[in-house]
Amino acid sequence: MKAKAIGIDLGGTNIKAVLIDESGKAIKKLQEPIVDNEAEQGKQWKEAIKAMIHTLQTTADAPSLPVGLSAPGIPDADAKCIAHMAGRLFGLVGFDWGKFVGMRHLPVLNDALAAIMAESRIGAGKGKKDLLMITLGTGVGGGIMINGKIHRGFLQRAGHVGHISVDFHGRGGIFATPGNLEDAIGNSTIKQRSEGRFETTKALVDAHLSGDHFATYLWLDSIKKLAVGIVSLSNAVSPEQVILGGGISQAGSTLLDPLNSFMDVYEWRPGGVKVPIVLAEGDAFAGAVGAAFYAMENQ
Repeated sequence: MKAKAIGIDLGGTNIKAVLIDESGKAIKKLQEPIVDNEAEQGKQWKEAIKAMIHTLQTTADAPSLPVGLSAPGIPDADAKCIAHMAGRLFGLVGFDWGKFVGMRHLPVLNDALAAIMAESRIGAGKGKKDLLMITLGTGVGGGIMINGKIHRGFLQRAGHVGHISVDFHGRGGIFATPGNLEDAIGNSTIKQRSEGRFETTKALVDAHLSGDHFATYLWLDSIKKLAVGIVSLSNAVSPEQVILGGGISQAGSTLLDPLNSFMDVYEWRPGGVKVPIVLAEGDAFAGAVGAAFYAMENQ
C-alpha cells in the first residue's frame, strides 16, 4: 500500500490527521484534543499539527507527500490560509500553514468542502460529478461540486448553504440573512425554537418519537424548511444527488422519510426525475480524508 497524501482536519475540539493511499484507504490515523485554555490554544494546535505531519511523513518514509488542511472558515484566494472566520480558534485567521511547516504548497480548505470531497471520492457520492452536500449539526454548512470539482466561487464563499433564507419573515442570523436554514434546523437554535423545552435536537427527536405533539410539530417544521432549502438549491445548481451529513443526519429515517414527503410536494422534477437524497458515509475522519484528496489532486 503506497502512501499518497496526508490530510489534517482542524475542528473546534479535536485535530484529526490521516495518511491515505491513492484509493483513499487510511494507512494511519492520528487524533489529539484541543486544549480548552484559549491563551494556550493557538500554540498547542499549531505545534500538534506540525508534529502530526512529521509523524505521518515518517510513517510513509516520504517527506515530500502532498498535505492538505481542512478548517472552519473561508480560505483566501490562494488557499494558503483561513482568511475569514468569526470567533473560534484564536490565531487561525491569516496563518500561513505552508510557511509554518516548511512546505511550498499546503492547500487549506473549508471543512464542509473537505467533507464533500471525501464523499465524492470514496463515500455516498462516489461516481457522481455534480453534488450538493448539507451538513446538519450545531450550525448548517455544506458544499457544492460541479463537474467533479469543488465550487468555491468569488470570495471562496460558495457552499455556505446554512445562510440561505427559507423564511423571509424570520429573524436575521449571524450574517443577517432573514429566516436562514441554520436557524431553522441547526442545533445552536433548538433551545430558542422550542421555547426552552429542548436543549438538543436529539432530545427533540426522542420526544417526537415518544408521541410529544409539540416536538412533532417543531421537528416537521424544521424538516419542511430543510426541504424548501434543498429544492431552492437544487433549482440553482442542479445536483445529481444531495448528501446529508453532520450529527442531525444520524436521525436516519426519522429525518429522511418526512423530508422525502415534503420533497414530493415541492421538488421540480423535469421528466419525472427525482434527485436522490442520501446520508453521508464518511466517519469522523472524513474532513481529513477530503483534505488529503484535495492536496493529492491540486499539487
